[in-house]
Amino acid sequence: MTSHTTTASQPFGGTDTPGASAVGQVVEESTYRKIAWRTLPLLFVCYIVNYIDRANIGIAQIQFKADLHFSDLVYGIGAGLFFVGFLLFEVPSNLMLARMGARKTLLRIMTLWGAVSCAMMFVRTPTEFYVARMLLGAAEAGFFPGLILYLSYWFPAERRARVTALSFVAIPIATMIGAPTSGWIMRSFHQIHGLAGWQWMFLLEGIPAILLGVVVFFALEDRPEQAKWLSDDEKARLTNVLDEERRQKASKGGHGHGGTLAALGDWRVYVAGLVSFCAYVLASTIAFFAPLVIQSTGVKDPFHVGLLSAIPPVVGIVSMLIVSRHSDRRRERRWHASVPLMFAAASLMVMPYLSHNVELAVVLLAVATAGHLSSLSVFWTIPSTYLAPASAAAGIAVVSSIGALGGLVGPSVIGYVKTTTGSLALGLQVAGCFVLFGSILLLVGIPARLLPKGVSRK
Repeated sequence: MTSHTTTASQPFGGTDTPGASAVGQVVEESTYRKIAWRTLPLLFVCYIVNYIDRANIGIAQIQFKADLHFSDLVYGIGAGLFFVGFLLFEVPSNLMLARMGARKTLLRIMTLWGAVSCAMMFVRTPTEFYVARMLLGAAEAGFFPGLILYLSYWFPAERRARVTALSFVAIPIATMIGAPTSGWIMRSFHQIHGLAGWQWMFLLEGIPAILLGVVVFFALEDRPEQAKWLSDDEKARLTNVLDEERRQKASKGGHGHGGTLAALGDWRVYVAGLVSFCAYVLASTIAFFAPLVIQSTGVKDPFHVGLLSAIPPVVGIVSMLIVSRHSDRRRERRWHASVPLMFAAASLMVMPYLSHNVELAVVLLAVATAGHLSSLSVFWTIPSTYLAPASAAAGIAVVSSIGALGGLVGPSVIGYVKTTTGSLALGLQVAGCFVLFGSILLLVGIPARLLPKGVSRK
């Protein structure tokens, strides 16, 4: 009894649930801690840089819309077109990761997105803006689902929600670091060597991705069998646990014959994809329009907008860690992913009525951010629980690709509404309806009985 209690309290420990944790206990806690410390910090930093380069346009638009004479519709379409490139190259990129390994794939992804991010400084016309955003999406394609797939090579399902959550803490931290930093660069570097502040921002925030891509290539291992820092006994135990998990998935509804066709033939992939679509609407609304919501309350200085934009992620971090930990302890995923989306939807729907001052705007953005991040870390453990190893790479990428369309729809709709009405109100409410639909679809479309035993008991 004491052993199980101690294990549940460990950051990367098991759970008290019979059956699933019994398998996990074959591997020593020290092994999981060792793996976590060798992989998560670097992936954490990579994800921070990834999210900064994806979302820094939300701060940049404070300056470049006026400099380049872009409307909110042009901005919204450009922000969303990122996800078109993302969509087109997501599945191929993830299949390449499964075949070529994480090191080579991440080297390619990170150096390309860093280069394209730097090139954003040369944008002058709406067409150039659209093309650059699509290229950035194409360059980044595969990073997020690749991260999910990579973690599944090292951690069993019962530990994955907390491990995934620790990785996803990078999203709010990226906002906490990136938003004020972007605002400071834009204010402090403006007109140095004749470049606008937003041009310096794209240049200085794109370079770290290129450097990190090289670091990842030399620092990570593709699979546990290749890890020289694990003993032979640790490798054998971990491999046995993961192999047993794969066999259980194959015998409890997973597609043992696997492959891309198996993933494409599993209707649960498409339900999860639609849920991901709605979640992407939420994510893109927060990433690309939270600074505009704050700016609409009367805050004009880019640095101050960045500072205020960094507050909601603090709430998001706390909420995400609590929800993911509780999800692991209860071994329940669906409700833990759905309920936070409901809170986020409510926040978006009432935001136009209560965000007339900056304090209320920040509070509502904090609720939306907490809902987004709490749901995110739990939701992405669901597809990997019912996809067989052979179809996991394609299946996760399909889910993410369908979701990426939400990243196009959300900003485009809000940008159109803002341009035609002069207000964000209707656009935020439409986004809230999408999120509410996604939260309900998750519960109705993926019943607990269709998931492998032990994943969801509710």
